[in-house]
Amino acid sequence: MDIPFPDPRLADEHGLVALGGDFRPQLLVAAYARGIFPWPSREIHHAWFSPDPRMVLEPARFRPGRTLRKVIRRGGFSITFDLAFDAVIDACSTVPRSGMPGTWIVDELIQGFRELHRLGVAHSVETWRDGELVGGLYGISLGAMFTGESMFFREPNASKVALAALVDRVSGWRFRFIDCQVYTEHMARLGAREWRRDIFLDELDKALEVETRIGPWTDDARPEDGPPEGKLTRDLKPARDGGPA
Repeated sequence: MDIPFPDPRLADEHGLVALGGDFRPQLLVAAYARGIFPWPSREIHHAWFSPDPRMVLEPARFRPGRTLRKVIRRGGFSITFDLAFDAVIDACSTVPRSGMPGTWIVDELIQGFRELHRLGVAHSVETWRDGELVGGLYGISLGAMFTGESMFFREPNASKVALAALVDRVSGWRFRFIDCQVYTEHMARLGAREWRRDIFLDELDKALEVETRIGPWTDDARPEDGPPEGKLTRDLKPARDGGPA
């Protein structure tokens, strides 16, 4: 199914690429395959962005701080993958954030990502303590790239522990990078850095040459297993050259 988007290099100074459409799975995959992501607001419900520069974490550059290293060594948290996706995305949309009055994770976007999770291309990492979900993150994976959408915590370091587990998992699968989308001091301290958009898009093309690991990222899916069966993203991903959305 060919769903055209404008060339992200034509984005305006704020990174805005296109307006309109919806958040059905086919359109979401088409966007991420072009280096574009949805960023709705109260004023503009269906807005699509590709900022310049782009914040990226290469797994080998991950730098957990001293406190996080101590937390990981000490244990106390349990980590799972894809066992509580709905709970993670709901928490990301509702847990209060410092300096942010609301959320961009609107109900329609939640439904689109839930369907992507059912189809095996959106994933979550969960952090638990004593059976209670205390942190986590979610995002979409295409080829050898993971785009982190959001994370939350109810205990200090719980989301960072989830990120460390994600880095460990995708490192074993030789992913090229984790897309963090926009600059934050938090991610910069953990080793993420900014790439020019043209570099990001070139690296994205290389990442998409690798077949997507479709299906749940549960603990029985180890690096040596290779990609699971399935050609879902070949059906959903459009050609890279397209007209305006």
